[in-house]
Amino acid sequence: MFQRLREDIRIVFDRDPAARTTIEVILAYPGLHAVWIHRMGHGLWRWKLKLLARLLSQLARWMTGIEIHPGARIGRRFFIDHGMGVVIGETAEIGDDCTLYHGVTLGGTTWLKGKRHPTLGNNVVVGAGAKILGPIVIGENARVGSNSVVVKDVPEGATVVGIPGRVVTPRDETGSQRRRAMAEKIGFDAYGQHHGQLPDPVTQALDLILEHLHGVDDRLEHLEHDQNSAKSAEKSGPQQSLPLTPPGDKHGTR
Repeated sequence: MFQRLREDIRIVFDRDPAARTTIEVILAYPGLHAVWIHRMGHGLWRWKLKLLARLLSQLARWMTGIEIHPGARIGRRFFIDHGMGVVIGETAEIGDDCTLYHGVTLGGTTWLKGKRHPTLGNNVVVGAGAKILGPIVIGENARVGSNSVVVKDVPEGATVVGIPGRVVTPRDETGSQRRRAMAEKIGFDAYGQHHGQLPDPVTQALDLILEHLHGVDDRLEHLEHDQNSAKSAEKSGPQQSLPLTPPGDKHGTR
């Protein structure tokens, strides 16, 4: 239990640069409080103490502004940033290393009992205000853009934007791979953008910067390679031989 608590605190520092101290995280992060209370409520739910579990869920909603049904199943290292207005339904399932921003809804589209809420794979990021509705599956490493409304399955590694949500496919896969490689090299991971292309001006400008950096990096590598080759040739090249005849005419006479 204490290992899980330390893990939850550490993930806040990993995903929120505003976090300064451990005591600040423990006292002032409602997303963390909501997750901790949900774990207790989910345990009560599994022990068939459902009324008590719902009351605990209501307490968390009053304290944090985050509503998580105690029946929802949530994996490890789950992080809710800011959190106000987040709603997670009873049959929702969330994998490991997922991140939700404020205003996200994992809701249902039917009044029938049974599986009616989304399933999120590992390492999914859902932007602020997004709505994911119905018993659909969001694949691992997927990204859901802010204010999107998603009602269909999303493949692994895809980025979804718009209303209704649509998968955005990069026009140039080779260029996309180069940008991802350069983004990883310089440590750029804001909002998980190097896993997909969000069609907004800021991301397009960042793509141009990453392309330029990639070109500069390539040129530097070529210059370094040429310089090393020249040095190697200079060290290992044949020595210039002395003339066999003294300066003069072609017969060797002066």
